[in-house]
Amino acid sequence: MSAHPYPNDSPFNTVSTSTSISSFREMVRAQERTPLLNRDDVEAGPTDYAANTSSAPDAASTRTNIRDTTFARRLRYYVPSTAWIPDYSFSLLGGDVLAGVSLAAIIIPQSISYGTSLAKIGPTAGLFAASIPPIAYSLLGTSRQLNVAAEAALSLLVGQAVTEYRRSSHNVSPDKIGVAVATAIGLQVGLFAFLLGFLRLGFLDVVLSRALLRGFVTAVAVVITVEQLIPMFGLAALENQVRPETTLDKILFLVEYVWTHSHKLTTLISFGVLFVLIFLRVFKESFKRTWWIYRLPEVLLVVVASTWVSNQLHWDQKGVAILGSIPISTDQHFFRFPLGSHTYPFLRGTTSTAILITVIGFLDSIVAAKQNGERFGHPISPNRELVALGAANLAGSFVPGTLPAFGSIVRSRINGDVGARTQLASLITAGIVLLATFFLLPALSFLPICVLASIICLFVMSLFYEVPHDLVYYYKIGAWMDLAMMFITFTLSVVWNVEIGIVVSLIISLLLVVRRSSKTRMTLLGRVPGTDQWRPVTDVPEAEDIPGTLIVRIRESLDFANSSQLKGRLRRFELYGAHHAHPSEEPRRQPCSVLVFHMADVDSCDASAVQIFHELLESYKNRGVHLYITHLRSRIREMFENAGIVRLLGPDAFYDTLGDAIARIEARHD
Repeated sequence: MSAHPYPNDSPFNTVSTSTSISSFREMVRAQERTPLLNRDDVEAGPTDYAANTSSAPDAASTRTNIRDTTFARRLRYYVPSTAWIPDYSFSLLGGDVLAGVSLAAIIIPQSISYGTSLAKIGPTAGLFAASIPPIAYSLLGTSRQLNVAAEAALSLLVGQAVTEYRRSSHNVSPDKIGVAVATAIGLQVGLFAFLLGFLRLGFLDVVLSRALLRGFVTAVAVVITVEQLIPMFGLAALENQVRPETTLDKILFLVEYVWTHSHKLTTLISFGVLFVLIFLRVFKESFKRTWWIYRLPEVLLVVVASTWVSNQLHWDQKGVAILGSIPISTDQHFFRFPLGSHTYPFLRGTTSTAILITVIGFLDSIVAAKQNGERFGHPISPNRELVALGAANLAGSFVPGTLPAFGSIVRSRINGDVGARTQLASLITAGIVLLATFFLLPALSFLPICVLASIICLFVMSLFYEVPHDLVYYYKIGAWMDLAMMFITFTLSVVWNVEIGIVVSLIISLLLVVRRSSKTRMTLLGRVPGTDQWRPVTDVPEAEDIPGTLIVRIRESLDFANSSQLKGRLRRFELYGAHHAHPSEEPRRQPCSVLVFHMADVDSCDASAVQIFHELLESYKNRGVHLYITHLRSRIREMFENAGIVRLLGPDAFYDTLGDAIARIEARHD
């Protein structure tokens, strides 16, 4: 979510150590077709990255026996790095190195921006999130291209929590509060993600609708843009005095003060840099076939250039806010156990933020992982991804102030485009970021903060790209509920705050899921004229009813959730048929004297559903309605026998086919 996406057809997909520049283009398709492993799935057993590691049959046989033990297979399943590291092929090294270096050029300025402008902590908060967690993820993750680092939306959530605690704690250093809050959130995010994966709850990605996520992402883009416009106009100091709280307050703050209190030089630098960045990206799009132009790290170049110009022209003496001296850690210890007196006061108050970050971060990560898995032909396990992301954030929490880190769709796509085929690319990126943190960061002390805000605005633009398409799509197909969810999420996030917006939308989304799952899928059957075929009357309008007979096909398995409304649904069928009608209307059908259940689609039935079904049948029998059941599976019939349903209806009420039951009904009337 943090950068403009690179195209999938990039000509620079793969590089090897023996590849010349002229042969890059020819290698792309062959590389992507060639599986990374000799077997289809690293989860399935041993994998060989290098085919000719041993020429001696005895040695190969011994090694295979060792590697095929149950323990070895389990180890490779739960720790994928034990499969790809021993068998790593050096033909992949060139692509991994190039991807690692290219991604580092993007992540370094991006991480500095997120840590400073969004999280309100400092550059190292973002830089350590791009270096420590990826090391842990590379050992446990199932995706070979996923890059783990700080994300814009998640950094914004951390920044909001940090700001709230700083306003309420006046006797504690703001730097210490920021570090402690970020550490407390990172620790809880790691624990929550790890537990969700351990409990095999990776199906969470199917609970939230795309409309909800689109509304959230769009709202985050607006919130971030408004947040960054303040330093871009040089109004940060005035903001600390006025203290607007919500995004709406900040919009009104900008409207009121931008014409009278903005700093002219800061404004000129901010929008000049933003224009240059946009121009360079458009310029690069025109040179997709010239790899050295297309791969220019324009963000890194702008950061270096603006830092040098700021130093030469002494912008800091003219009122332009600069980054200043940057300590490697804002706490007393570089490594520190995250659970202690320094974080305990902030744990309870940041739990809701940590849960939101875990859910949102996982959704973004699993989408990115699955996209690359489908593209490069390797499977992704959502549960093990949760465990790996949890372990990565737990590792990051041992470095005070490290932001929560998750995968990014855009960064992972770039990673694969440039040539990454294993997690070695992420390890190289992490190593370069660490080196830059310790040895190059002091050189950025003259970097204007407004330049970082401009960089974030550039990355945020990509979040708006799909909004018009989704709006038109939902309108064309008449998805009014999805549009409403998108609008509610967006409005609450902007007017109130991001947490309220996503929490309310989550509750509504879950309620809709429960509502839909509680309605038994049933259809009313009628006979096609002139045949013995029975079809849903909603699909075949000419299908005829048998007077006084209601034939209902249950289209799914029965459980405690969907069977509770079974009686009400049947009553509506009995009075109004399969068509929609208001309960105040007069009945459209004559009273039902025969009720037939077609249960071919019922694969299972839990105890609560059997009990409810027994009560339903008993009530109809007491009314004098003749009951029949067809296409009943043997396992469910056994449950009905044990529950007393067969005894209640009698064995003559059960038939193998609907035709047999109708023949019995017609013979009875004759």
